[in-house]
Amino acid sequence: MNVTIKEVKSRKDLKKFIYLPEKIHADHETWIHPIYMDEWTYFDAKKNKAFSYSDTILLLACRGDEVVGRIMGIINSRYNEYKNEKTARFGYLETWEDEEVIRALLQSVEDWAREKGMTKMIGPYGFTDQDPEGFLIEGFEHHATIATYHNFDWMPRMIEKMGYAKDVDYYVYKLDVPEELPEFYIKILERVKKKGNFELIELNKRRQIKPWIVPVLDLMNECYIGSNIYGYTPLDKQEMMDLAKRYLPVLDPRFVKVVTKDGEIVAFIVGIPDMTAGIKKARGRLLPFGFLKILRAAKKTKQLDLLLGAVKECYRGRGLDVLMGVGMIMSAQEAGFEVMDTHHELESNVKVRAEMVKMGGELYKKFRVYQKAL
Repeated sequence: MNVTIKEVKSRKDLKKFIYLPEKIHADHETWIHPIYMDEWTYFDAKKNKAFSYSDTILLLACRGDEVVGRIMGIINSRYNEYKNEKTARFGYLETWEDEEVIRALLQSVEDWAREKGMTKMIGPYGFTDQDPEGFLIEGFEHHATIATYHNFDWMPRMIEKMGYAKDVDYYVYKLDVPEELPEFYIKILERVKKKGNFELIELNKRRQIKPWIVPVLDLMNECYIGSNIYGYTPLDKQEMMDLAKRYLPVLDPRFVKVVTKDGEIVAFIVGIPDMTAGIKKARGRLLPFGFLKILRAAKKTKQLDLLLGAVKECYRGRGLDVLMGVGMIMSAQEAGFEVMDTHHELESNVKVRAEMVKMGGELYKKFRVYQKAL
């Protein structure tokens, strides 16, 4: 049968859109379900503020009555105005290995973007860099983490066949949690303590996290804008609170590290225990007992996943990354973790990548964002 493309217009259509990936990846051992409660919020224009400054389209591909693919098109007007670009994004592309379906979905989003006056398409990318970004191109044997795509190995080849080329690559490193601190860490730590008048804030109770949420995200805004982070869109206060609500339930205060100087936050790093085994057992459903499976997995895991981090520009190169890193390593040691996943590092961020290697990090995943002129 021919492939037909239909726009998601009803809750029934949205349900098909949200749950299609678990059918496609039913036998994909390393794929992890999304948290479906979060998915319903994310794709709801009334609950996700990013819809208010973005043009979007959600599409389903069908053969007869069967849904065989999906895609989302996004034009983030706030980002385009900030960057003076006319860039559209595709994301959440899912289908079986079927060139006809992928071509139909991508062409539909490309046509929609051209009609809106866009001159470039990138993807996969969501509203912001807090959403999953980039197709996995290396490391398919490793299981997914909570904040990344986990596609089949044929997907990048298929995307390139559709005329897309590399825009940027992200690198992910796996670090062993050392039994003893590296000597160079100890030397830098001593130097920071002598010269800096910096204070590392250690948390141990969940209620202690809340007062730091807005200061941390304010600093993230400042640092990511100043560093010209790829695809980053400044967050307003409401989006900060929405992001906090999304991650607060899974944050462990032991793995939130904040550095202050004279009472002002100047650096932070956030990690969470890898809970993907529990999400897989719960099949992404928190209720009625899925959340218990996720909590048990978080307690049993030997992997710590790093999510976010930043250092105020004027204090970079002063050893604050080491100060936080030592705190994180010590907390990881106490919790019995064996490895840490560094999350995405831009290919161009050679300084941070070199530091990962210096710490004994192993490059074990690569993700790629593609681009195509329209």
